[in-house]
Amino acid sequence: MTTVGSLTRAQLGEHLAGPGIHLRTGRFTTLLRSPIASVADGIHLLYGDYPLREGFADFHLDLVRPVTLRRWLRPQVTLLYDGRSMFKPLPLDQAFPMFEWGLNWCVSSRANRYLIVHAAVVEKAGRAVILPAPPGSGKSTLCAALVGRGGWRLLSDELTLLRLDDGMLHPLPRPISLKNASIGVIREYVPGSVMSRAVTDTVKGTVAHLRAPADSVARAGEAALPAWVVFPRFEAGAAVTAEPMPRADTFMQLAQNCFNYSLLGAEGFTALADLVERSQGYRFRYGVLDEALAFFDSLP
Repeated sequence: MTTVGSLTRAQLGEHLAGPGIHLRTGRFTTLLRSPIASVADGIHLLYGDYPLREGFADFHLDLVRPVTLRRWLRPQVTLLYDGRSMFKPLPLDQAFPMFEWGLNWCVSSRANRYLIVHAAVVEKAGRAVILPAPPGSGKSTLCAALVGRGGWRLLSDELTLLRLDDGMLHPLPRPISLKNASIGVIREYVPGSVMSRAVTDTVKGTVAHLRAPADSVARAGEAALPAWVVFPRFEAGAAVTAEPMPRADTFMQLAQNCFNYSLLGAEGFTALADLVERSQGYRFRYGVLDEALAFFDSLP
């Protein structure tokens, strides 16, 4: 099987600037084209373990520089979906994060054969923890720590994909998005971690992406059973607290974090109700990563 890592950086750049690459992430294949060096740098650094496929692609993405006067004064990047510009241009320095955000949008707005929850999800021994939370809650920091130090398998940092037919969680392992102070925290907490260059002044602040473990990528075809739903909240220095939640509260909060719950109608309701019925929910506060990981190891 050909992977991104089988190409040199120069070969990858030539493919991206020419016919593109068919990048396989979980169940999805993206035809990606871009002549922008930072996109090739990010793909080469963070996607080396991912398969390259031929033929059909679920998503067609191009990252290009707009042909305007700003091309020279303040260079920008535009993301094209199926040849159409769907988002406003961003500074050229943000080209690789724009690819990551764009691919998130593709899945969250198009993959309606799943119930899609805005949540991280990790697995150990076949049982998964779903981590829904708003920005700034420490979700991605916690996810990176669980994967990097806690022995959990990464299913996704951003998008939990619940299969409608059997209630299993389908993996979509991709680089973990870290922001602001969490970049330094994870770099120190997970020695040897591979991260993209930090990009400043984005709408999310300073962002960097952490390479997904090779084992998680290799096991992208292995679904997991949902067992817990943990709503994390980081408070510096706070002791760990884990408050069990009534199933009705878990259901309502999860529904608020779904991208397509309303679109799926009765099918979405049934899938979410089944997930909540088989999972224990917690409101979780943490201030120290070691203590947080100890709580996850103690889950019944």
